[in-house]
Amino acid sequence: MRIVVGISGGVDSSVAAYLLKEQGHDVIGLFMVNWEEKDGACTAEEDFEDVKRVCNKIGIPYFSVNYSKEYFNRVFEYFLDEYKKGRTPNPDVLCNREVKFGPFLEQAKKLGADMIATGHYAKKIKKDGKFYLAKAADLNKDQSYFLNQLRQDQLASVIFPLEDIDKPKVREIAHKLDLVNADKKDSTGICFIGERNFKKFLQEYLPAKPGKILDLNGNVVGKHDGLMYYTLGQRRGLNIGGKKGGNGERWFVIKKDLENNILYVSQGEDKLLYSDYLLASGMNWIPEIPENKEFDCYAKFRYRQPDQKISVKILDKDHIRVDFAESQRAITPGQYVVLYTEDGICLGGGTIDESFDKVGNKIS
Repeated sequence: MRIVVGISGGVDSSVAAYLLKEQGHDVIGLFMVNWEEKDGACTAEEDFEDVKRVCNKIGIPYFSVNYSKEYFNRVFEYFLDEYKKGRTPNPDVLCNREVKFGPFLEQAKKLGADMIATGHYAKKIKKDGKFYLAKAADLNKDQSYFLNQLRQDQLASVIFPLEDIDKPKVREIAHKLDLVNADKKDSTGICFIGERNFKKFLQEYLPAKPGKILDLNGNVVGKHDGLMYYTLGQRRGLNIGGKKGGNGERWFVIKKDLENNILYVSQGEDKLLYSDYLLASGMNWIPEIPENKEFDCYAKFRYRQPDQKISVKILDKDHIRVDFAESQRAITPGQYVVLYTEDGICLGGGTIDESFDKVGNKIS
């Protein structure tokens, strides 16, 4: 079987390609350029050099394809639009659906691929003619959260070679093969920002609109550089420490008032940051919308968060209400709520729009 592997220059996709070749498949490496900018840590040229060395080492052909235009139109413009709305988007989720399993899949088919593969830590299960997404064996590295928007046709076309392998084993394989990236650091954060200052990066694309920072009593305690630079629960970077009249504890963001351009903060823990249910939209159901319109399951509201017990009410195909078994801190609009069964099957996910307390007061 011919399999085109999305190879990034990192150790995970490199080992994934090797494992498929060892299984006797006709493997091709395909490197994607999604961002064209020299500064920052998104160093496509350096990564492609690693791809060349790895592919030559394991003996597979490789190609490079530029999807920077598609990425800008399908992912980055959405990213900017969300920040304009005062939300905190997760572009990595959208990138998987719109680029890695979109144009990439189309290009792979042009290369004669029967399937594509990635270095994601996730598992695909086929049952009764349908495809299910599940958590990987290595729960510490599981990336099913970022794949919650995949459709049936996309899942049908992908293989996850690392689904039953943990990260230490991946690095062990890479060392045995003497791969140049065996000890390469895992990529973190958003690629197109890299190691650059996040605030300075956003200023290149969105005009800053400074305003007042108020405490919950309406007192001015500082100035913000623009609401888009802050997220709920944020403690660092507020530059208001040591203000007179405070209780000595750290300040944190409690809410954002877009209409009046005000950032509200508090000191210490505060009940106003906790919510009891949320509303989400843009639901993607894997493999299909459940028959029961109300059910209990588990959810993550951010990556690496332990699964939380919840109750789901399906409002319509695209919208759900999620009630929490325990109050949740800093539920953030723009992030994804991803649903799971107790045994780790991903039911799908949607974008968090708003969160509320028990009596219906809006929290975020």
